[in-house]
Amino acid sequence: MNTSLTTANTIRAETAMMAAARTPKPTAHGDVQQIRKVAEDFEAVFLSQMLKPMFANLGAEKPFGGGSGEDMWRSLQVDEFGKAISRKGGIGIADNIFREMLKLQEAN
Repeated sequence: MNTSLTTANTIRAETAMMAAARTPKPTAHGDVQQIRKVAEDFEAVFLSQMLKPMFANLGAEKPFGGGSGEDMWRSLQVDEFGKAISRKGGIGIADNIFREMLKLQEAN
């Protein structure tokens, strides 16, 4: 058994437990709503990252497209696609993250 790997895993687990102990428990409806929003934001970012390769090789239409402005606009558009998909129910990541975050809060 690799003792340095076991020690590193133990340190990570202890650090995670200390961080969880410092996290306040949800005591009001607003806290639960905030946790839900964080989970949905995470899903939106995840979806945006998964969508980026789909748009990476699309060329701009002539005569108006292209350039650095097109690249910037495309990345903002993909981010908005991720947010829109997440707002409309997403793919289930936000629900799972929400449940896990609540479990962590309850465990403390």
